[in-house]
Amino acid sequence: MRFWGTMKRLLSRLLIALSAILLILLVGPFFVPIPPLEGTVPPEQLADPDSRFIEVNDITVHYKIAGSGRPAFFLLHGFASSTFSWREVMRPMAEWGTVVAFDRPGFGLTERPLRWDGPNPYSPEAQVNLTVGLMDALGIERALLVGNSAGGAIALLTALTYPERTEALVLVSPAVYAGNRVPGWMRLLFNTPQMRRLGPLMARSVRNWGIDLARSAWHDPTKLTPEIWEGYTRPLRAKNWDRALWEVIRATHPLGLEKRLGEIRVPVLVITGDDDRVVPTEQSIRLAREIPGAQLVVIPECGHGPQEECPGPFLEAVGAFLRNLKAALP
Repeated sequence: MRFWGTMKRLLSRLLIALSAILLILLVGPFFVPIPPLEGTVPPEQLADPDSRFIEVNDITVHYKIAGSGRPAFFLLHGFASSTFSWREVMRPMAEWGTVVAFDRPGFGLTERPLRWDGPNPYSPEAQVNLTVGLMDALGIERALLVGNSAGGAIALLTALTYPERTEALVLVSPAVYAGNRVPGWMRLLFNTPQMRRLGPLMARSVRNWGIDLARSAWHDPTKLTPEIWEGYTRPLRAKNWDRALWEVIRATHPLGLEKRLGEIRVPVLVITGDDDRVVPTEQSIRLAREIPGAQLVVIPECGHGPQEECPGPFLEAVGAFLRNLKAALP
């Protein structure tokens, strides 16, 4: 009898302890103070002299444009990046045609909506529709899509969703195999009320670890100057950047692009650095092998952003691809 009495008391205490822990986990996040962001301003106040803004799918999109005529190039940046990542190549590419670089939702100076009635504007599918919507707004029927990292995945998804609007693809260290690998249980966690409250606070930590991620993207991190880092981080002064970044993370889900590579019917060029530590070089080589007829260029002594770290070889590769493309036209 004494034994069972002791066991009941132990079980009772254990249940009380577990209930207390569960209560803390469920209720505690709502009592964590979320200090307001200081020093943020409307995105338009951070614009460059050549910045432009246009309304697309109920979102004010920040973009830059150079050159004229065909072909039209649409430049899609990677995660936690912006139009700034194309600064070294945009003007030279403008000698070949019209070049448009724009900030995907959640990044740069594009509007960061916090409420919406329809589809999530931060989802990959909405970003595809925004890309084509921007083409419509600018009167561009077909475009050559150039996407870096996560932007490469969006470019590929755009080509699969709107093949009639895609002239060709240049995939720069694209996150096709490595991207969107958030486990299902974690995605469920991200969508709980508790994490929706704490998520923006967690997103703010990018200001601390972001520099290490940026350095890992360069073969030679000494090229990442304070001026370049300031260009990367300027959008972190835009209003609600933390909440929007969390929405991008929440909206991430598997795209299954690796299963649809055989559907690609447009010419494709894959460019990567031989020292890509973000999307390993081997994955870009594999992608070029699995897309029918794709060309591959591996740039020596170059990291994850060839258009930034190795603009000369990058432009040579794209220029050669463009010449071959024109030669193949009737």
